[in-house]
Amino acid sequence: MSETWDDTAPGVMKLPSGRLVRGRGLRRPLPDGPEPAFAVYLLGKQTPQVSWDSYWLRWPDFRLPADDRQARAVLHEVWERAAAERVEVACGGGRGRTGTALACLAVLDGVPAEEAVGYVRRHYDARAVETPWQKRYVRRFPGLSPRR
Repeated sequence: MSETWDDTAPGVMKLPSGRLVRGRGLRRPLPDGPEPAFAVYLLGKQTPQVSWDSYWLRWPDFRLPADDRQARAVLHEVWERAAAERVEVACGGGRGRTGTALACLAVLDGVPAEEAVGYVRRHYDARAVETPWQKRYVRRFPGLSPRR
């Protein structure tokens, strides 16, 4: 049996369904407490090895994912796994790419796409989602109405 995050832990965002996802910046030390069970790292180059299950999604700084289809599949997996596992999404600084990914997760969770950036800024980081094209990416992200 796996556990999810403590909803008061730093960087943890609660989605409307109750799923918890931790966002963070990789340039900062790993927070105290439990490690993730699964993590997705949004970077332009491959990440160092970690002791937990992880996935590297090529996503250069201030840009969009290199492969949109792959990004959608990975974010859907993050959303699914967050129901029962400690899942982390991280980039270098923890705001632009991480915020964009968290906003896409909010869309998957039922937040209207045009409201998802605001949701993440209220519940994760006020400066999340840094560029106009990241905001546009979230607005166009398909809310696939996954089963809850």
